[in-house]
Amino acid sequence: MITLINEAPKNIAAFKATGAVSKENYQTVVIPAIERLIARTDQINFLLYLDTDIANFTAGAWFEDAMLGLKNLGKWHRAAIVTDSTTIISFTNAFSYIMPGEFKGFAKEKYDDAILWVSQ
Repeated sequence: MITLINEAPKNIAAFKATGAVSKENYQTVVIPAIERLIARTDQINFLLYLDTDIANFTAGAWFEDAMLGLKNLGKWHRAAIVTDSTTIISFTNAFSYIMPGEFKGFAKEKYDDAILWVSQ
């Protein structure tokens, strides 16, 4: 499941993933929040706090994630993934080389740093 992190600064769409993550989570939580953010700021500052294993994302969730990225290709400003997985952190850091915007992985104990970085 994906939920909004309401305490995040207003120029960030921040989410927490727990348990199983489905296509419907993207359609009802992530996409509407991103669309509201774009309407307000004309860019995407995104934070995802992973409190679940990446294997818990369904194929539909991955598809919606990819479509979200492609549909808004020119809108990405900063995106942070917060996780305990060093593999995901490395992958996220490398993603900046192929996508517009900046992407950065953070360890969970650096959550406050991630929020600050994304909001700048």
